[in-house]
Amino acid sequence: MTEVGAFDAKTHLPQPLRRVQAGERAEPAPFRPRDAGRIRAAIDGLKAFQRSHRLRGLSVRRMIEEGRRS
Repeated sequence: MTEVGAFDAKTHLPQPLRRVQAGERAEPAPFRPRDAGRIRAAIDGLKAFQRSHRLRGLSVRRMIEEGRRS
């Protein structure tokens, strides 16, 4: 059984309904609270990456604008 989050089920309702109609089983699952430790570890990892990588004078805004022109 494939797990579908509430947002995806709400946003793309016809797809899960077709799968149930085709014979897949659907079962609501209890809400799982966010794992604050995992979220904090991801943020800390991103901050460490940012400290160890420099743009050497490049502007993120400028790179975005150049990418839009391509």
